[in-house]
Amino acid sequence: MSTEIQEKEVVKIKQSESLISKRRRKILVDPLDDNNPISIQVLGICSALAVTIKLEPTIVMSISVVFVMIFSSLITSMIRNYIPVRVRIIVQLAIIATLVTLVSEFLKAFNYEMFKVLGAFVGLIITNCIILGRLEAYAMGNKPYDSVLDALGSSVGYAWIILVVAFFRELLGSGSILGWKVFEAVGWDTFPTNGLFVDSIGAFIILGLLIWAQRTRNGYIENKNKIRDLLNIVTVSYTHLTLPTKD
Repeated sequence: MSTEIQEKEVVKIKQSESLISKRRRKILVDPLDDNNPISIQVLGICSALAVTIKLEPTIVMSISVVFVMIFSSLITSMIRNYIPVRVRIIVQLAIIATLVTLVSEFLKAFNYEMFKVLGAFVGLIITNCIILGRLEAYAMGNKPYDSVLDALGSSVGYAWIILVVAFFRELLGSGSILGWKVFEAVGWDTFPTNGLFVDSIGAFIILGLLIWAQRTRNGYIENKNKIRDLLNIVTVSYTHLTLPTKD
């Protein structure tokens, strides 16, 4: 008696990745410390120096950057397959500019005093190299959810650095936090505030110390080959510019 062997098709069901998997946690957490856009990548330095005199405008600026970065990454990722390669930068800038305009109009309508304080700095979010860099490097090649995680990590990584800088600049430069006189409250009326920290030099000092402390703790070392290549490029460019031209 013959036995019939029925072959059953084995269907392998690929399990969907969890919302906070190990890979996605890395996307979210890395920009907060190990790959911070300011202290490691040295991006967004201009706004870190310009808006950090007081803590209150820095908080507003941080929230604005988080909002613009998350939604620009989300929109870019959602339409990435429909963006022609040749005009992708223009499309990305248009998305960022639209969101920045919304932020600017919101501030103008609901907090005009803060709008006057921040002024042009809100508009300059459009040219923030951190935002445009993440759209080009990540959102254009990844799914919306991962792009949002990347944007959230990078924007919060940017935000906490400028908030720390603003905290110490206002404390040491004005003797206050969010307008509250800290040293007078603790009975130290003669605290010698340092006007240096109100100036951009103070921001450079605090930011430099912050970068040094973070890189020392993480053991981060600049790639010597990259530095050597950069010096070679500068040397060749300088030599080319200074060599006499033949008639």
